[in-house]
Amino acid sequence: MCQHQPQCPPPESSDREAAHVVAHHPEQGWSLLCNGVLLFEDTGELLPDGRAIDPAQRRAQVAAA
Repeated sequence: MCQHQPQCPPPESSDREAAHVVAHHPEQGWSLLCNGVLLFEDTGELLPDGRAIDPAQRRAQVAAA
């Protein structure tokens, strides 16, 4: 999916938010990353396989890293 060099992190990785933005809709509160992740302004995420990462869970992951 990603054509960037070096390639963007895959959606399964903990640094998936580092992928390039391919669509940005601040008026709706979301961005689509080139790895297929939907990133919401409240820091929640929707992964390409349908899993949802809620904002509180995401903050805990970042704090642990």
